[in-house]
Amino acid sequence: MRKAIATVTLSGDLYEKFEACAAAGYQGVEIFENDLMLFDRTPEEVRELARSFSLDILSLQPLRDFEALPEETMKKNLLRAARKFELMQRLGAQHLLVCSNTSAQAQDNNEQAAADLARLAEMGKAHGIAVGYSALAWGRHVNRYEQAWEIVRMADHSHLGLVVNSFHLFAAGSDLALLQQLPLNKLSYVQLADAPRLQMETLQLSRHFRCFPGQGDMPVLELMACLQQRGYRGYISHEIFNDDFRAAPPKPKAVDGMRSMLWMDEQLARQSEQASVLAEQEEVGVLPPQASVDDLEFIEFAIDGEEAAELTALLTGLGFEESHRHRSKDVSLWRQGQINLVLNHEMESMAHSHFLLHGVSVCALGFSTRDLGAMLRRAEYFLCPRMGNKIGPGELNIPAVRGVGDSVVYFVEHSERLKFYDVDFFPLKQASTAALGLTRIDHIAQTVNPGDFLSASFFYKSVFGFEVESNQDLFDLYGTVVSRTITNADKRVRIPLNMSANQQSSSQRFLRQAKGSGIQQIAFACDDIFHAAEAVDRRYVLPIPANYYTELAIKYDLDEALVSRMQALNILYDRNDDGEFFHLYTREVHGVFFEILQRAGGYDRYGEVNSHVRMGCQSREYRDKQRRLESLLALY
Repeated sequence: MRKAIATVTLSGDLYEKFEACAAAGYQGVEIFENDLMLFDRTPEEVRELARSFSLDILSLQPLRDFEALPEETMKKNLLRAARKFELMQRLGAQHLLVCSNTSAQAQDNNEQAAADLARLAEMGKAHGIAVGYSALAWGRHVNRYEQAWEIVRMADHSHLGLVVNSFHLFAAGSDLALLQQLPLNKLSYVQLADAPRLQMETLQLSRHFRCFPGQGDMPVLELMACLQQRGYRGYISHEIFNDDFRAAPPKPKAVDGMRSMLWMDEQLARQSEQASVLAEQEEVGVLPPQASVDDLEFIEFAIDGEEAAELTALLTGLGFEESHRHRSKDVSLWRQGQINLVLNHEMESMAHSHFLLHGVSVCALGFSTRDLGAMLRRAEYFLCPRMGNKIGPGELNIPAVRGVGDSVVYFVEHSERLKFYDVDFFPLKQASTAALGLTRIDHIAQTVNPGDFLSASFFYKSVFGFEVESNQDLFDLYGTVVSRTITNADKRVRIPLNMSANQQSSSQRFLRQAKGSGIQQIAFACDDIFHAAEAVDRRYVLPIPANYYTELAIKYDLDEALVSRMQALNILYDRNDDGEFFHLYTREVHGVFFEILQRAGGYDRYGEVNSHVRMGCQSREYRDKQRRLESLLALY
């Protein structure tokens, strides 16, 4: 199937949109009529511009409120259509998209609608242009694609076909039964859009919340599987109406759309092909290799000068120590258990560039993989740009790709014998300090701008094969934080992804401080939360209100001595049918905070029930800090 995208999906003018589409690998575009109207070039120049980018102009869209109207109105519509066809001929467009009528004047008369569309198709034939009819889910009389097909069938014209739009199909409650029998020569092309499950009017959902397939909850893959089974070879085209998409730069959003297309190709192939065929397709690059991310090998911080002192003091308070130094760069490794934290001071590095933009912050993640070459081929298949770093003689060249926001993702070959730091770092001979017993990185929470939420989660889903949970709302004192958790197959890698549109929420405060998306929270697992809590430097622990523990004792009927001990150490608690969860938080440093946790039994969640407590306490500390600053300023 050939791949296209409607220009309404992207921001910018037609030049910017064409450029973004071509760079992402699309073969065609649907030009939204407003984009053409606002562009300062002639239709002939637009045609040549598309040709220079090797793009077909699949359609000009849409022609609204055309069919089944009173005769006087129809005369005007035919004049309007004649001008449209002349414009399209100059433009070199292949199809005119006609949406089912929403006008109050529209008549519930299939015979009339068919006759009107046949007249339109005959006009199109004279210009060498096909007409595609599509059912809007809110059409006045025609709102299901079964109805639209009946009208196309009755019109029986060689230049009239059906355009199937996945959003309208599923939003109207239709299934794929008709598509399994529809003559392929009457299928003009297919428009794809997904959407989340939201309780709202269909028109509002369509105009503001559509998304790329794989980012929402509609069964778009089932539609694609049906088309593949039928042997459809025509165009599939993204048509997405989304406020955040139109506010984002066009190039990364076009890449998101192509990733969605490539992801669907992969999913369909793996559902239908035998293992031997898949292996052959992977070998020749038709399909990407399977994802094989095993664990989070390291977290890298970009730091510099005096601003590093606060972070290193906190890490020391958590029982970490500088265990290794890089052989040629100003980079140190801080370890505890299986936790590797890289602190990068190097001036000539990607980390320093990140520091200049975002200050002290997490600049990179290192994922371990059992097949480095396969993961690199997979990242390339999903359009992840490779990142270059300065490599000294004899040093490891750890490959990297662009991650979420301005961050970087490194791929480290999994090895039980040789670790990434054994080659480029030398161990320090200082005596080991008493650690807290932290064992591994349990999860990291990444906060992104609302407009990047879908893109970031689909990045992990497509490139790394991670599983994405449904959204849940977390309640801040100053708004709502929307969260979804992303994990690899065995949940060794867990990434809660958070966003909020409320300007005073903890998520937005972090985005302002970090000047963009980034890692806001790092959670460490331990085997004995009480030992860890007693050993941690108390100056860095986030205080929890006494009222929380009064409520806790009532809610869970806990032993009074246990609750008192948790209160003394600021430990929070959750319990479900699978087990128990104990955790505490540190205060924020440069917008980042740490969590220490212990899972007991089979508990597999994140203590979300306590998220409002944590965010409330962080807001209190932020307010107190602001008041102290205001008091100091008032003295001058």
